[in-house]
Amino acid sequence: MATIELTTENFDQTANADGIVLVDFWAAWCGPCRTFAPIFEKASERHQDIVFGKVDTEEQQELASTFGITSIPTLMAVRDGVVLYAQPGALPEQALEELIAKVRDVDMDEVRRQIAEQPEQAQQTEQTEQTEQTG
Repeated sequence: MATIELTTENFDQTANADGIVLVDFWAAWCGPCRTFAPIFEKASERHQDIVFGKVDTEEQQELASTFGITSIPTLMAVRDGVVLYAQPGALPEQALEELIAKVRDVDMDEVRRQIAEQPEQAQQTEQTEQTEQTG
């Protein structure tokens, strides 16, 4: 599968779908982006079950801003609508393959459990802080 262009119009639908989505935030003027592009494209051909999307940060400034992209290329890995990885830097082919393997191995039930617990933990922390301030 070739890479697809992601825009504000199709990003949410693509990223929130079931499965793995790898997103490359890039720009035409960026040398490291041009170096990473063929590696990303080659991986998209090897991993037909993964969606490989590219966000041109010059044309999609709103998306870049939404995700706090300040350095490109930035690679984001999303699985079942959950961002598991987001780091700037062009990865060598082997590192990209290792990242894909790690994303495949993630126990998404455990991730969802941890996400569900976060609001509880934040609420407990807030209550503790309020008790300490009044006590």
